Amino acid sequence: MQVLAALCFLVLAHLPPLRGEVVKSFESNEQCLDFFYKRMVPKWDVANPNSPNTACLCQRFNNHYHFATLYNKNHRIPVYSAYRFQTGDDSGREDYWYIEPQLVDRSWNAEMEVEEDLAINHTGDFGKNQSLDEDYKGSIYDRGHLNPNGHHSGDSRSATFTLTNVVPQNRMLNQGAWKEYETNLQKNVLTKCWRAYVLVGAIPSKNNLINNRVNIPDYIWNAYCCLDNNGQPIRSGGAIARNTENKVVRHTLSELKTLLKEYTKSKVLVLFRDKCEA
Repeated sequence: MQVLAALCFLVLAHLPPLRGEVVKSFESNEQCLDFFYKRMVPKWDVANPNSPNTACLCQRFNNHYHFATLYNKNHRIPVYSAYRFQTGDDSGREDYWYIEPQLVDRSWNAEMEVEEDLAINHTGDFGKNQSLDEDYKGSIYDRGHLNPNGHHSGDSRSATFTLTNVVPQNRMLNQGAWKEYETNLQKNVLTKCWRAYVLVGAIPSKNNLINNRVNIPDYIWNAYCCLDNNGQPIRSGGAIARNTENKVVRHTLSELKTLLKEYTKSKVLVLFRDKCEA
């Protein structure tokens, strides 16, 4: 037994270090880039990964990366989440909402954790740079997934239940037209792709908050790039919804780009490399 323990120690000691989920840039983490079409991070002047107000999150759960999120620490909501579509397993919802320890202290665990579990071994201002479950309690808004759990299976589905992947979403929209859009996209578009890359984001309001802390976005948007088995784009599109209505409007990527630039007053916006054109 002592020999076995010694061998295990030697093996573990020579394993490469595990990278934290809060990274300097998505480009600095090879596995994180896998969630972007042709490994290109969106180019957007209002979504600057190098801004001190944003954090690049390689969302990690059970020692694996599952998607990427550009997170605004001031608004305490994501700018966008990027993921590869998986066939969902319809296994229901998680009982817990996770937070990101490294948004509290970069030296802490890289795995997302439940706040109560994290508090057993750590003290700190957990909500300084991110939303907490208590922000949503008693609110009229849902914890609206950007990266939907229904587009994943197994641990990846569970990983979507981090509060860095949600925004305060109009309950009627979240449980109505947006849910219908996500389901329709899953069944009628993404399942027919050999591989699909998806971006889902939020356009923050000027100063509309829940709990005087978490920004209530004006719009929720979605963009996707569908590939055939040769890795070539065969279909693309997107949608946008005003967060005060129960209505989703579908668009081409070009139309969506125009709207996002207009709503954010941005000059530069490239969602997918080569515009995901066939």
